[in-house]
Amino acid sequence: MLLDTRFNKLTERVIGCAMRVHTELGSGFPELIYQRALAVELKEAEINFQGEIHLPVFYKEVPIGARRADFLLEEQLLIELKAISELVPLNYAQVINYLKAYRLEVALLINFGGASLQFKRFVQNVSR
Repeated sequence: MLLDTRFNKLTERVIGCAMRVHTELGSGFPELIYQRALAVELKEAEINFQGEIHLPVFYKEVPIGARRADFLLEEQLLIELKAISELVPLNYAQVINYLKAYRLEVALLINFGGASLQFKRFVQNVSR
């Protein structure tokens, strides 16, 4: 199986932005503080993004509602932020479900709550 590399450069740039935020702020702040700081970094990096947007949720190709996403970058990369001590499988399931429901291919789960920045990339095939 070949690894999908289409999003590598964008995800690497975003992780770099997140690392700068974590280096500057450390851990211990609420998620909203990291979200605002990451928005500053994304702007400085000239990455096109929308923050706190409502994306439609689909069930069997039918839009059934909307849910707030932390960030959508370049209209294709979902960013879910956390500020918790450690990521757990429930956090992974949340992002996987968001990808399916939003009909997106790639997401980054970024956690600012630990001593070190944690991140995980998720990719799924989307048939539209």
